[in-house]
Amino acid sequence: MIDKVVIKRLPTHTDERGFFREIIRVTDDLFEEGFGQWSHSFMFDGVIKAWHYHRIQTDWWYVASGVLRVGLYDLRKDSPTYKQTMDFLMGDLQPAQIVKIPPEVVHGCKTVQGPVHLLYITSNVYNPEDELRLPYDDPGIDFDWLKGPPIK
Repeated sequence: MIDKVVIKRLPTHTDERGFFREIIRVTDDLFEEGFGQWSHSFMFDGVIKAWHYHRIQTDWWYVASGVLRVGLYDLRKDSPTYKQTMDFLMGDLQPAQIVKIPPEVVHGCKTVQGPVHLLYITSNVYNPEDELRLPYDDPGIDFDWLKGPPIK
C-alpha cells in the first residue's frame, strides 16, 4: 500500500429492486482536502490512460460500471513508499470502494472490461498547470500496462 493512498470499502444495501451505495460524505476523514470538481470519464475496452499526476490536487476515484485496472506509483521523495507501485482492479465484481490518490502519486488506468464509467472528484478545479504527464511505458516505473493477469 502506498503511503496516504486510502481505499474506502463502501457498504451496499441491496434488495430485489437493486442497490443503494453512499460514495463520499463531506464528513469522511479521507475527504479532508475538500471538493473542487466532479467529473465523469467514459472509456471503451482496452483504453489505457497513463501516466499523470498532480502537485496540488487530490483525486477520489469510483468506478460505476465496467472493470478498471488501476496503477499507482509514488513519486514523493519524502514518502516511506517512494518508488513503490500498486496494481488493483475496481468496478464490476470487485469490492465496492473508492480510492484516494494524493498529490505526486502518479496514476493511470486500463479498461479491462468496458465500457467503464469512472466518476471522480478532485480537490481543485481543473488547472492545466497541475496536469503533469509521463509516458505509459516510462522506464523509471516498474509497471507493464500490456501484460495480462497472472495465470494461477
